[in-house]
Amino acid sequence: MADASTGGRSSAAAVGRSFRVERFAALPSTNDAALDRARAGDAGNLWIVADRQTSGRGRRGRVWVSESGNLYATALLIDPCEPMRLAELPFVAVVAAQRAVATQVAGGDGRVKIKWPNDLLVDGAKAAGILLESTRLPDGRNAVAVGIGINCSRAPGGTETVATSLLACGANVFPEVLFEDLTTAFAEVVALWDGGRGFAAVRAEWLAHAGGIGGRIRVRLIDREEKGVFEAIDDTGRLVLRCEDGTRKAISAGDVFFPASAGTE
Repeated sequence: MADASTGGRSSAAAVGRSFRVERFAALPSTNDAALDRARAGDAGNLWIVADRQTSGRGRRGRVWVSESGNLYATALLIDPCEPMRLAELPFVAVVAAQRAVATQVAGGDGRVKIKWPNDLLVDGAKAAGILLESTRLPDGRNAVAVGIGINCSRAPGGTETVATSLLACGANVFPEVLFEDLTTAFAEVVALWDGGRGFAAVRAEWLAHAGGIGGRIRVRLIDREEKGVFEAIDDTGRLVLRCEDGTRKAISAGDVFFPASAGTE
């Protein structure tokens, strides 16, 4: 088990060294390429990185604009945890992304915040997103693709949530440099998480960098919207919303919007 008192660093170096890296000028999707490797028998602990994606996607099938100049990377993990704990991995990934981006942005943790469940905001605008996809292999193992997209120099326009780039926020960082920071941070946080045994520590770090805690939000669900105060995330990662009638609800999936004055709606 990782030593939570050291942030998982005691075993992070070994985890990091165990990952291989494959780089491409262009791919349809780094997640698709990672899962294809798994189906072909890859043992996992593999990063797939592309300069651009021709069919990039985000959560709920949204298009992820993927031109050159940004970071598009997917970590392939095989059986990283019990299936019931797979939903924790996006929290692991976004905490790692927060660590990496905060090292490059002046003002660091004060400006780089996490939006539930796994978007990364800089100055209130979206700079990165996480997409986790998994498939069961013929031998019964679970292959998990942890896709991470970070806007280094470009940000798409016309998005429902205002997007930004690290360059626009004053951080001129090449994707290759940011990838090195990301792989280091990912290894640290995976070691801290320890297959789910250390999720409480990951959750605590997530909460320390959460955007909107204690403020009013709107949550779009599949069939309705809920409004209220964002109180916390529970010990499984669900958003805890205090509704306008005073009741509390634990929400497993949805899109969060902050007030328009926060620049994210």
